[in-house]
Amino acid sequence: MKRLLLMTLIVLSSGVITFAQSDRSQVRRGNRDFRKEKYQEAEIGYKKALLADSLSNAANYNLGNTYFRMENYAEADKCYKAVADSLGKLDKGADLYHNMGNSLLAQKNYQGAIEAYKNALRRNPSDMDTKSNLAYAQKMLQNQQQNQDQNQDQNQDQNQDQNQDQNQDQNQNQNQDQNQDKNQDQDKNQDQNQDQNKDQDKDQDQNKDQDQNKDQNKDQDKNQDKNQDQNKDNQDNNKDQNNNQNNQNNNQDRQQGQTPPPKITPQAAQQMLQAIQDKEKETQDKVKKEKALLMQSKQKEKNW
Repeated sequence: MKRLLLMTLIVLSSGVITFAQSDRSQVRRGNRDFRKEKYQEAEIGYKKALLADSLSNAANYNLGNTYFRMENYAEADKCYKAVADSLGKLDKGADLYHNMGNSLLAQKNYQGAIEAYKNALRRNPSDMDTKSNLAYAQKMLQNQQQNQDQNQDQNQDQNQDQNQDQNQDQNQNQNQDQNQDKNQDQDKNQDQNQDQNKDQDKDQDQNKDQDQNKDQNKDQDKNQDKNQDQNKDNQDNNKDQNNNQNNQNNNQDRQQGQTPPPKITPQAAQQMLQAIQDKEKETQDKVKKEKALLMQSKQKEKNW
């Protein structure tokens, strides 16, 4: 493509337009340097011609071609546009738009290049170089649009993938948060259960202590009952002993305080002894009955 751009670049000769003598020599000098590919010298010659005549179509147009060869396409476009109105109406207008298309094509401005080539073909429909460059520019534009569409599709796919990844990450984060909340709730429940178990253990311990205290109290009550029974037995025994002692003392006192009794018959003595024995037996029976009653009351209390 570069070969076509260079080989079809058209330079206006000095004889196309009538020049003043001062700028004509500078244009000719620029043309000679251009053919020798001395583009910097050619640039100087064309600029000098423009100093003499700023409206010189030949100087502007050929300076644009020089910038094109120097690959300064932006400056080349400025020069071509400066003479587009005047040269576009002449026979050389086809060459102007052809070279303008080449500059735009080199900048990958395919749409602008297509329009420039079409303007050239309107003025010279049989130019095969322009037709070839137009077809090339149209193909490049089509490829560019396809690449843009592909890039858009890729960007959309990437955006969708990113969105999916973000959604997945969000869902994962939500699930993690939910799991954390569940675990926290489970931990709380476990703590509560542990606390409840501790409370239950405390209650059980308290109940055990109460049961032990009850057992101790029962044992104490039993001991107290036993002690009371023993005390009562001792008291009863003491009473019996005291009664017997008092009886003996009374008998002795009676015997000492009285005058010797008269002699009695053996039968009378036997009767008196029998009466004393009966009295003692009655007393002993009475004591046994009282003991029996006490024992029955104790058994009732114990059985109850």
